[in-house]
Amino acid sequence: MDDFDGLLNWEPLQAWVSKNPIPGDGEVVAVELLAGGSQNNVFKMTREDRSAFVLRRPPRHLRKNSNSTMLREARVLQALAGSDVPRPDFYAVCDDESVIGTCFYTMSMIDGFVPQGQLPERWATDDFRHELGYAMVDAVAKLGAIDYEKVGLSDFGKPDNWLGQQVPKWRQQLEGYRELDGYDGSELDRVDRVGDWLSANQPESCKIGIIHGDYQFANVMLSHTEPKVAAIIDWEISSLGDPLLDLAWLLTAWGEPHDPPGNLGQLSPWYPMPSRADLINRYGDLSGRDMSSMSWYFVLACYKLGILLEGTHARACAGQADKSMGDIMHAVATWRFAKAHQLIDES
Repeated sequence: MDDFDGLLNWEPLQAWVSKNPIPGDGEVVAVELLAGGSQNNVFKMTREDRSAFVLRRPPRHLRKNSNSTMLREARVLQALAGSDVPRPDFYAVCDDESVIGTCFYTMSMIDGFVPQGQLPERWATDDFRHELGYAMVDAVAKLGAIDYEKVGLSDFGKPDNWLGQQVPKWRQQLEGYRELDGYDGSELDRVDRVGDWLSANQPESCKIGIIHGDYQFANVMLSHTEPKVAAIIDWEISSLGDPLLDLAWLLTAWGEPHDPPGNLGQLSPWYPMPSRADLINRYGDLSGRDMSSMSWYFVLACYKLGILLEGTHARACAGQADKSMGDIMHAVATWRFAKAHQLIDES
């Protein structure tokens, strides 16, 4: 079978599969690359009895934290076993790099699809599309309701002074881009204004929980047959924090008529989607949380995501990333900051 130019090492991998609690019998007899590239590689593997599972490993060119990221993803999925959070079922994790050259883990196949661009079939109907926003909120509210201490994730992040950490942490991230040749850090609109507003209007307290960290359309799989989220995927930056940030992250991917021009990446057709206010009310009803500071979290999501996306643009300026992708990410980051300024002006 194809080893995908060294990403898989079949002899030790077959032995590892046979020794671990992965459903099915026999050796792996077929493999298919489901997703692969600079982020992670995801393979569908089929055993002799036709049962299938998924193997997830880091990209070909490992980053410093690639192995630890795999172990973190596996840990949070294992901790969520038995919960009602829609996610792949965890099977087994390998921390022995000698098997395929890196850490990896295995999980269940999901019967669903990642929503991108034109929505298919039933999801293009008004009824299904209206339920899409609520389905996204329902799924992430279930994650926010998990007691992280009871599932063994007390040390999964740094919850102390989580609110106060946010602005300096992400401002430092942006300042770090200045070390890249060709990028001076001045291309995002009034970054300091947004940071200063966040610091001045920080909520007095928050309720810590498990956060996905990148909750958006690209990181969920929708059911083919029902208006619901089949699974939340790509848990690589999950941590401890205020789950309201996951909801705010979703709000940045939303679109409404009064938004600043240039919003990119919406699904098509878009309307009749619920409004952002509808999503916030739904989350509040499900979670019982105080939603009065939601504007602050929305601005924080725009600030953090804008800075993260700007990293691709900065690397492109230094010749370390594709220029066209860097331009796209800069446009998206610019829109996030325009939305943050609009929210501040309306506050």
